[in-house]
Amino acid sequence: MISLKTLGLSFLLSSLFVTSLAHAQPTLEKLWLAEGLNIPESVLVYRNGKTNFLFVSQINGDASTVDGNGSIARLTLDGEVDEPNWVTGLNAPKGMGVFEGKLYVSDINEIVVIDIKSAQIEKRLVVPGAVFLNDIAIDAKGTLYVSDTRTNKVHRYEKGLLDDYLVKVESANGLKVIGPNLVVGAGTHLYLVDKSKNRLQIAAGFAQGIDGIESIGKGDFLVSCWAGLLYYVHLNGKMDLLIDSQKEGINTADIGFDSQTQTVFVPNFAKNSVTAYKVVTN
Repeated sequence: MISLKTLGLSFLLSSLFVTSLAHAQPTLEKLWLAEGLNIPESVLVYRNGKTNFLFVSQINGDASTVDGNGSIARLTLDGEVDEPNWVTGLNAPKGMGVFEGKLYVSDINEIVVIDIKSAQIEKRLVVPGAVFLNDIAIDAKGTLYVSDTRTNKVHRYEKGLLDDYLVKVESANGLKVIGPNLVVGAGTHLYLVDKSKNRLQIAAGFAQGIDGIESIGKGDFLVSCWAGLLYYVHLNGKMDLLIDSQKEGINTADIGFDSQTQTVFVPNFAKNSVTAYKVVTN
């Protein structure tokens, strides 16, 4: 890991945009609760012209078992469960990403490619050595990154080839592409990894392991921890706790975010629901 001094302030400004010195105090306004899902792990916002909805990965069983019970649900942006089993035949699907009409889903030891128009599984890409594939992030050129929490790796799929992009990333989970850089949640640490694989710590000290990461603009992030925590993370590392539902047993798994409406979608995992909140900054 390299220091902020080594990277330089100019690198941060160009990579993560500009944030003001006066930090906003964000709050959440609950919009809706969608129930009746089957262990929802991740939510992905899909917007394509007039076609706008949410994909929700459903484990429907053990998170590491090959059982064929997993599926993808499709919800409206207003929380209506439009297609509870839009695509079936998966095992324990988790993170998702979209590129050129295809939905890419991490599924234990493989990446499942789904044609969105036909809602059909197109192919399954086995990741050699993978044990617990988790989150997915895709850049503007279609390069795909997928984390493996149990092998401490981030794999890369580029131009039809798979490789180990990052190794020794403790409990690698949440991923987010920001320009040429990759933001990685590793245990209780949030890192920025540049194209030369240098690592800069953005924030540390999360009370539980990081699950989902979403960019909210101006260099700030929303970061969830599966156990029931949601944070607003400022560029300087300051963290504001927005949700702590650990005592209630309400999980906050791999979140989705709609930048057009400033809405965060939180999969509640064991509660078989998804909650939507408006993110308000003053």
